[in-house]
Amino acid sequence: MDLVLQAGPVVKLVLLILLYFSLVSWGIIFYKFKTIQQAIRESERFLDFFWEKKRFDTIGQGIKDFTQTPLAILFREGYHELLQLKKQNRSDEAREMSADLGGVGNVSRALRRATTQETQRLEKYLTFLATTGSTAPFIGLFGTVWGIMDAFQGIGQTGSASLAVVAPGISEALVATAIGLAAAIPAVMGYNHFLNKVNILVGEMDNFSQEFLNIVERMERS
Repeated sequence: MDLVLQAGPVVKLVLLILLYFSLVSWGIIFYKFKTIQQAIRESERFLDFFWEKKRFDTIGQGIKDFTQTPLAILFREGYHELLQLKKQNRSDEAREMSADLGGVGNVSRALRRATTQETQRLEKYLTFLATTGSTAPFIGLFGTVWGIMDAFQGIGQTGSASLAVVAPGISEALVATAIGLAAAIPAVMGYNHFLNKVNILVGEMDNFSQEFLNIVERMERS
């Protein structure tokens, strides 16, 4: 703390910036950990519920119990598109035309749109973690370089290069690099961890979309 208080104004500004990056990064880490873990747990529950009930109307009635999983959003969008198609195609002839004109294609587009939206939601704020991990060390290095410049300027003014004169200024300058690394390392670890979890959820969404479309195609043929 003494080193921070004795640092120059530029180094103190750098430290404040790094403190901001660090606090926001930790806030994002705790928030994403909670939301992604909830999404993973609810996805498992929803898949069990989906294959247990099998009927779309029954699943649609119970979907309100699954608010955190992206799979429920995909089902809701796909099922909504199916209901819209049924409203538009009430006669037997219209239903045959619907199959020919690509009713499954409409559902597929709805699922892809929902997958894109949910992927963006899951990846929200991860860019800040990546930015912190890549820029915080350089911001800290800038503060260190500036502090060393001040230290050498002080040496020139005093005319003494003894360790007692050089060491305090150098140690104050190196604090910026240390804090920069302290902000960057958790951000990089959090970013890599959450990106891996998001990729797993995206894979589950793709698999679920394919299974949903397979069921719709069988319904169209029957």
